[in-house]
Amino acid sequence: MIKGIIFDYGATLDTDGLHWSEVIWKGYQASGVRISKDVFRKAYVHGERTLARFPLIQPNHNFLDLMKVKINVQTAFLLDAGLWMEMDKQEAARVELSNEIALFCYDFVKENLKKSRKVVQAMAKKYPLCLVSNFYGNIETILHDFRLDVFSHVVESAVVGVRKPNPQIFSLGVQALGLKPEETVVVGDSYGKDIIPASSIGCHTVWLKGKGWDDGAEEDGSRATAQISSITQLLDAVKSLE
Repeated sequence: MIKGIIFDYGATLDTDGLHWSEVIWKGYQASGVRISKDVFRKAYVHGERTLARFPLIQPNHNFLDLMKVKINVQTAFLLDAGLWMEMDKQEAARVELSNEIALFCYDFVKENLKKSRKVVQAMAKKYPLCLVSNFYGNIETILHDFRLDVFSHVVESAVVGVRKPNPQIFSLGVQALGLKPEETVVVGDSYGKDIIPASSIGCHTVWLKGKGWDDGAEEDGSRATAQISSITQLLDAVKSLE
């Protein structure tokens, strides 16, 4: 019997399965930045590694603050590495364009959360909810910013010191709910970071399969209890597991 739900956040609730690199790439394109996708990916990887190493994101940063920091790190890398020739060392223009890209991403999430919020709120009426996320220490601020304060428990990697795909972070979520793994459903977009580790400890899993980092990756989905293509399908998927 299903008694509780564990949600991933990034690319699950905020983008409905679209990998965050794809969202930011849309922002670069919308802002008229003329770089190749391969060059962008270098900047994206550099940005993620930088934010993992240095505490540039503060607990009080809302989502727009976070995106400004993230995009600023990426574009500074592009400029310093000589990969963004059109900018020609114009620092003020770089910052302005970075903020424009960040705002695009913020608006994208605000629009997408209109449907995700309804799903989460509906689930919260039936089950206790826990959020398990690899995040920067400000997820509580993000949830408040986007009116998603419906989780009875939050397990954030920067706070607990454990990151996905380590199954322990899902064990912490199950323990926070006071349930057994077999009484819990984990919902996430990443097959490798959400579905496999959660299933390894005995949780049911719902894989939100969208456009990932490597869309051609061989992921057969066999470890997922159920599979959906949009968060709007979650209610029916969980109901089928009851």
